[in-house]
Amino acid sequence: MPVSVRHRSEITTTETLGDENLSSADNGVTFALTTDKVLNAGSTPPATKRASFKTTLTAGVATIDLRALSGLNGGVVDGNGLKVQVLKFRGKSDNANPITVKEGAANGYELLGNLFTLDVKAGQEVTLFLNGAAPVISSTTKNIDLVGTGSQVLEGEIVMG
Repeated sequence: MPVSVRHRSEITTTETLGDENLSSADNGVTFALTTDKVLNAGSTPPATKRASFKTTLTAGVATIDLRALSGLNGGVVDGNGLKVQVLKFRGKSDNANPITVKEGAANGYELLGNLFTLDVKAGQEVTLFLNGAAPVISSTTKNIDLVGTGSQVLEGEIVMG
């Protein structure tokens, strides 16, 4: 099944100058940092598979296996031979503590480099556009570990290609 993903990220800020000699229409400066890309099988980087997940920690731990993700209708999505291109994590708003996302202890996936860690607090969202720079997923490079407390929940969307 073909995959197409639109990755859009934008931060726009306006700073008001303190010059009373300027009209209100002229006394602001706007800054924007925007990314707007559509990825598919023919794009650079490519996007050929996607998966969504909602992982509930058991006794404060869980593992995301990039070779055994959930697709449409509960089908298995295997990222073997692909790279993570876009990823979004969201901590459930009622999580008691942050969930640490990190390279798996066994068959670890170096999503953001060797021994990466990323804390996602309750209600926070983190979107990563990796632009083809993530490692290739394989049987020995596939796991992302989650560490928190109790039965916290991390939601996510992963696009690979």
